Amino acid sequence: MRSFLLIFVLLLSACAGTGPKSDEKPSLVLKQARFADLPGWQNDNMGTAMAALQKSCARIKKSSPDKSFGSLAEAGKTVHWQGMCIDLLALNVGDSNAVRGFMERHFTPYEARAGHERNGLFTGYYEASLKGSRTRHGPYQVPLYTRPNDLVMVQLGEFREELKGQRIAGRVIDGKLKPYEDRPAIVSGAWPHNDKVLVWVDSPVDAFFVQIQGSGVVEMAGGGPPMRIGYAGQNGHVYYAIGRELIARGYLTKDNVSMQAIREWLEANPVEGAEVMNTNKSYVFFQALEGEGPIGGEGVALTPGRSLAVDRSLISYGVPIWVDIEEPLPGAGKLQRLMIAQDTGGAIRGPVRGDVFWGYGARAEELAGPMKSQGRYWLLLPKASQ
Repeated sequence: MRSFLLIFVLLLSACAGTGPKSDEKPSLVLKQARFADLPGWQNDNMGTAMAALQKSCARIKKSSPDKSFGSLAEAGKTVHWQGMCIDLLALNVGDSNAVRGFMERHFTPYEARAGHERNGLFTGYYEASLKGSRTRHGPYQVPLYTRPNDLVMVQLGEFREELKGQRIAGRVIDGKLKPYEDRPAIVSGAWPHNDKVLVWVDSPVDAFFVQIQGSGVVEMAGGGPPMRIGYAGQNGHVYYAIGRELIARGYLTKDNVSMQAIREWLEANPVEGAEVMNTNKSYVFFQALEGEGPIGGEGVALTPGRSLAVDRSLISYGVPIWVDIEEPLPGAGKLQRLMIAQDTGGAIRGPVRGDVFWGYGARAEELAGPMKSQGRYWLLLPKASQ
């Protein structure tokens, strides 16, 4: 989606004031636990989580059995996951007790820590809603671009195992990979390939936010069928949270910064807002999507409330994760449930760091926008690998 997605991302992470800075990144420490240690384990109706896990299994079953399942030794090889995926086909996912029994037979929980610290930051994201047109006219003056033909995206983990989960992007000039244009150059039109517009939308703020979210649904002018758009590439520049910039300029504080507060300020201050948005040099390209839901970094459709964006350099896609997170909204209750690592994002960095996908619509935006909760999680890794 993000992927990345990447995206991949989030306005809140860099300005929430919790957790280590990127240059002080602690190591991921795993401590074996019991299912009895997982808060709320007996209360979750895991049917939708199993549907999300089945999507990951569709990918896992295509992988080489002898390949390591990411960088965690406890995760074993892909073959250990493939056996679980085969057994999952026969599971009655509507029977919560059967699902819990299945998970307890196949997995061992490991508490994840950032060094000695159990808690970390959890934010939320959603599928954005926009208004647009396939042609430029009237209020529809802001382009969302498709991926340029000359954009080269490099997964560094394909070249060095220790760089797994990291990537760069650029353009080949005279046989050398050079950095791609940054956001200010792209939005101003001062770049060589600005004619591949996917859709024109009516708001630069909406265009910015859909890049943060990584996917969206565009309601088309004239009442035609809506267009679902998703991540197709990124210009390789490092994501910068503009919430941090607004705090530095004195417009917001750490106590009142939220997605809604940032949006309100940008819309009320369009000239300076454009400058502030350009402090984030990252730019996302889009594609039209068919079928269900936005596509996460794993390459599968995300499941609302069950797909989690994680630090891809530490945790592999497809890993089930039990979360224990402070309530995202007052009165909503703690979030204690099974989720699946299926996405990542530019701001999702660290051993205990997650971004909850809430889906599409007003309720999803309500949950995602202000979410900056403390929480912890446990990775569920296959017993067969131990």
